Amino acid sequence: MDDIVQQAMRKWPNVPDCYGWLGLDARGNWFMRDEQAQACGPFDGPTPGCKGSELRHGKLIDFIARNYAADTRGCWYFQNGPQRVFVELQATPLVWRLQPGGGVQDHTGRTASVQSCWLDETGHLYLLSDAGLGLVHSQDMHLAADCVEQGLWQPQDCLQADIEHQFGFVKSPQML
Repeated sequence: MDDIVQQAMRKWPNVPDCYGWLGLDARGNWFMRDEQAQACGPFDGPTPGCKGSELRHGKLIDFIARNYAADTRGCWYFQNGPQRVFVELQATPLVWRLQPGGGVQDHTGRTASVQSCWLDETGHLYLLSDAGLGLVHSQDMHLAADCVEQGLWQPQDCLQADIEHQFGFVKSPQML
């Protein structure tokens, strides 16, 4: 976590949490969800406009990435100074980008060690790592297939509806 964030947390310890305003999609992109986007429905819903506006400012995305973590309930958040901005997840808290040979890096740029591999009924591939559970980015499925064929990963079956509970994360913290 950034020093400036830790200093702000000490200076203003009782800032209320923020819910519904930040989302992470299944491709590892961040979205700002204004009141209009939130009024459209849930972040992972089918209604157009529910995701909000994709963040494209590199320094802001890097700041979010450095200060992205989970609480004890499995709710993921961005620590924005003294305020926790809880994240609405379209799929999982992490989105994996694969490297040739089986290396993985999450959407924030952190590397991790794969512990297990999971495949749901719709063909989505998930990796459990020392950093948590993440969805394999759709553009990296060819690299994932190589890892499975080489015996590096052995996919286990899972159900998409159960993955949140099974791996202990919360897709929509504001619903708690």
